[in-house]
Amino acid sequence: MELIRLCHSYMVAFLLFLILVSCSKESDIAKEHQYHYISYDTEVTAKQIADGSGLLQPKGIAILDDKLYVCNGDVLEVFNAQSLQHLKTINSFTKGETTIEFSNLTSIAVDSSRIYIGSRDSRLFVLDKNTNSGISVVGNGQWWQTFVHVFGVTVADGLMFVKEKENSIKVFDVTQITQNSNWDLEPIAKLNTVTGATEEYSMDVENGDLVVAGRNAEAFLYYNVDAILSGAEASFTTPITPIYSPNDGVKPLSVKFTEDWAITSEKIGEDYYLRLYPKEKFMQKDFDPKVSAYDVMGDNPFGEIIAVEQLGDRIFISDYTNQQIAIVKLKTSLIIEH
Repeated sequence: MELIRLCHSYMVAFLLFLILVSCSKESDIAKEHQYHYISYDTEVTAKQIADGSGLLQPKGIAILDDKLYVCNGDVLEVFNAQSLQHLKTINSFTKGETTIEFSNLTSIAVDSSRIYIGSRDSRLFVLDKNTNSGISVVGNGQWWQTFVHVFGVTVADGLMFVKEKENSIKVFDVTQITQNSNWDLEPIAKLNTVTGATEEYSMDVENGDLVVAGRNAEAFLYYNVDAILSGAEASFTTPITPIYSPNDGVKPLSVKFTEDWAITSEKIGEDYYLRLYPKEKFMQKDFDPKVSAYDVMGDNPFGEIIAVEQLGDRIFISDYTNQQIAIVKLKTSLIIEH
């Protein structure tokens, strides 16, 4: 019996030893966290255009095939997106004997073959991407015709979404726009943005959803593209409304989806923020940014950010207030906790 008690005591002691060793090993396991932040890279200013004596008043921007397109007041500027060398200034829509001078450009989208340029003067210009020659103009520049201003445009999945004044987005099939199409195209569907005004703000398409930076609605607005198409006819009677949750005091201005991120600009109080959200969580309406900055490491506070783009580790920020395209780099540090 004494031998049994002794063996039992040894067994208990051995088990305690194993537990202590296990706990010790678990406490030695390092926990790794990724910390994301932005650092200053460079900027694009008016000094890089022609003789450098003009202005850069950037609004909508787009990047495709290593070209950076910038809506600059009454002209479209084109840069090499890698070297930032200025390539050309496009100041008009030209088709045959027809020339329409650009004015009050607000927004731009580029696909594999076309450039779509929105104007506050109630027109949308469509150019050939390779030759920059005119294809068609949607709208005739008069209110209450095709558009009441154009404040945002995006093209995806064969559809063109055009944000205009008030609380309206009009949806077109890009095949409607041809060399012979008229200016007064009828949209295939209409969307309701809940509230609207006269400010530019952008939108993008990700995983079958159109997401709009609803500045005046104080929310990101989500529309399912399949639902837009299936409800297109009825939308002319009752425009399609979004799924959204207002965030009082936060005014989204722009949204752009990249491989990993939803990159946004948002006005909070009197400050303008650049924010990066993990894309999957953002699409699930989980708004927890991994980067939220209103300046770069304590310097150069952002002004009104009309649009954002990403190329590699560079983020391009259309800063209308400071009259520049601010370029920052996305950095990642690994933090190890024991």
